Amino acid sequence: MTLAAGESIADHCSPGDIALVQDAADWWTHFVGEDGAVDSYDQPFPSYNKALWTAKAAAEFSGE
Repeated sequence: MTLAAGESIADHCSPGDIALVQDAADWWTHFVGEDGAVDSYDQPFPSYNKALWTAKAAAEFSGE
């Protein structure tokens, strides 16, 4: 799920969702756990497409 500026993960995501959030320059990939806890990679991605493809790969991997 891609969030717009100012949208919060807690308000728009459910457990199992992957949120793509842009900061001032980069894109962060956040994973929402079953208990609502949010985990992220250590560094953001330089483009939306790289963040999106990483999220897709993570979703496929977790579905196996």
